[in-house]
Amino acid sequence: MAILAASAYAANLAYTRALDQTIANGAETLNLVRTGLEGHLARYENLPELIADQDIVKQVLSEPVSPMTESLANLYLEDAAALLGVMDAYVIRPDGETIAASNHDTQMSFVGRNFRYRPYFQDALAGAPGRFFGIGTTSNKRGYYFSAPVRVGGNILGVVALKIDMDALEASWGSGISEIMVVDPEGAVFMAGRPEWRVRSFVPPGPDAMARTAETRRYADAPLEAIGFGFQTDENGHEVARIGSGADARSYVVLSQDMPDAGWTVKVLADRTVAQDQALAVGVAALLLLALIAALGGILYLRKVRGLERLRLQREAQEQLERRVAERTTELGLANTLLEREVIERRATEHTLRQTQSDLVEAGKLAALGQMSAALSHEFNQPLAAASAYAENALVLIERGRIAEGRANVERIADLMDRLSSISRHLRTFARRPDDMLQEVRLTQVVEDAMTIIGRRVTTADASMDIRIDPAADAVMAVGVRLQQVLVNLISNAADAVEDTPDRRITVTSQPSADGTVELSVEDTGPGVPEAILPRIFDPFFTTKGVGKGLGLGLSISYNIVRDMGGTLHCERGAAGGARFTLSLQTPGFGTDGS
Repeated sequence: MAILAASAYAANLAYTRALDQTIANGAETLNLVRTGLEGHLARYENLPELIADQDIVKQVLSEPVSPMTESLANLYLEDAAALLGVMDAYVIRPDGETIAASNHDTQMSFVGRNFRYRPYFQDALAGAPGRFFGIGTTSNKRGYYFSAPVRVGGNILGVVALKIDMDALEASWGSGISEIMVVDPEGAVFMAGRPEWRVRSFVPPGPDAMARTAETRRYADAPLEAIGFGFQTDENGHEVARIGSGADARSYVVLSQDMPDAGWTVKVLADRTVAQDQALAVGVAALLLLALIAALGGILYLRKVRGLERLRLQREAQEQLERRVAERTTELGLANTLLEREVIERRATEHTLRQTQSDLVEAGKLAALGQMSAALSHEFNQPLAAASAYAENALVLIERGRIAEGRANVERIADLMDRLSSISRHLRTFARRPDDMLQEVRLTQVVEDAMTIIGRRVTTADASMDIRIDPAADAVMAVGVRLQQVLVNLISNAADAVEDTPDRRITVTSQPSADGTVELSVEDTGPGVPEAILPRIFDPFFTTKGVGKGLGLGLSISYNIVRDMGGTLHCERGAAGGARFTLSLQTPGFGTDGS
C-alpha cells in the first residue's frame, strides 16, 4: 500500500508540473499568435484610405462614367492588389453595386455585384473606416475586409474595400503542439490550425447569434455545425474542453485573449495528453523502482536473519565485530544515497541549463527575423510610394497623348528602382559594417534626389520646403544613396510632425563648422521632441507616433548610417519650438582618407 501511495503521489506531482509547463507554453504561443495577427492586420489597415484618395478612383465614381475610366480603374486596382499583396480591391457605389475591381477579368469578378448588406460597406458609407471578416459570397473564400469612404468636396461618392488573405498565417498553426483557433463574438471558429474545425461553432450557437450571423452573411451558406466540445472546470480552475471518446478522446486546457479591434477572441487549446502520458510514465517507473527496492530489502532481511541464527553461538567479540561492520555498512549506504541524490540534482540542473540555452537561441532567431523584416518594410516604403505616384502620373500623361512627359516619369521610376537596388545592397549594415567607399558627393544633388522620393509626402502634409545649401558647405564625404536614405527619413518625420499644426514649414540648411566638418540640418515647426524622451529617440522600435503609423526604426537606421560614414547625428529643439536633426559630415581632404 505504501508503494502504491508513493507511486500515485509521484505520478500526480509529475502531472502537475508537466501541465503547468504545458499551460505556460500555451500562454506564450497565445501571445505570439495574437501579436502576429495584430501585426498582419495593421499592415493593411490604412491602405483603403490611400486608394480612396487616388484620382482614378474618384473619377470612376463621378457621373458620367466612361468605359475608358472604368477600364483604367480596373487596371489600377489590379496593379494595386498585386503590389500590396491583397486578395481583392474594389470600388462600390452608394447603392452597393461594385463598379470596378481587381478581379474584373476573372470568373469570380465583383463588378456588378451588390454588397450593401455587408457592415464594412455600411460603416464606410457612413463616413467611418470599416472592418469585417467572413466568407466571400462570390469567391466563397475567407478573408478580412478593410474599407474607407471616397470623399470629394466633403461628399461621400462611394466606398473602397480591400480583402486580405489569412491562409498563409493560418497554415503555420498546424505544426505546433497546441491547437490554435480564432473565434468570433457569436462563437463561430473563423480560423483554426485544424481544417476540420474551420467555419464551425466552438460552442453551440443560440438563435440570436444565428440571426446576427445570417443578417451580415458572414459565413455565406455554411451551416456552422458545433465541433462537439464538452466543457468543464478542473481542480485548478482551468477551463477544460473535451472532444471524442474512448481511445480517440482528447482534452485541452483553453487559454483565451481578446482582440477588440479585430472583433476576435484568440484561443489556444493546450493538450493535456502530454502531461497525462508523462504522469503515467513516472507513476509506472516509481512503482517498479519501489517494488525492486522492497524486494531487495526483503532478500537482505532474510539473509540477515539467517546470519544471525548461524552467529548466535559465536563469541561476544565476534558479535561485537559484526555489529561494527553492520554500522559501517549503514554509514556507507547513507553516504551512497546522498551521493546519488547529488548526481540526480546536478543532472537536472544541467538539463535545465541546456533547455534555457536552447530557448535563448530560438528567441534570438525570432528577434533577428523580426528586426530584418521591419527594416526591409521601412526602407522600401518611401521609394515605392514615389514610384507608385510617378506610375499613376505616367498613365494620365500617356492617356492625354503627352508621351515625352510620360517617358520622363517612366525614367524616374527606373531611377527609383536603381535606388531600391542600392538600398537592398546596403541593408547588410544591420549585421556588419558596410564595405562601400566614401566619396565626394554634393548635398544639393542629394537633397534634390531625396525630394524626388519624399516630395509627394510633403505635398500631402501641405508643408512648405525651405532649402538653403551654402555653396561653401556643399561637398561632403559620404555614400550618396545612404545619405539620401537619411534625408528621406528625416524629411518624412518632419512632414508627419507639422501635418496637424497651423505653421507647416520644413527647413533644410547646410553650413561649415569650426572643426572643418559640414553640418546639415532638417528643422520643422511641429511640437518638437519632449526632453524626457530625447535620450531614447534613436533606439530601435521606439516611436512617438500612434499605432500603425510607424515602426520606430527610421531614426535608428539613420543614426547607424551616419555613424558608418564617419559622422554624427543628434536631435535638439529648434528655434521655432520644433525638432531639429543635425548631421555632421566630413569634408573632402579633411580628417579622412576617403575610405
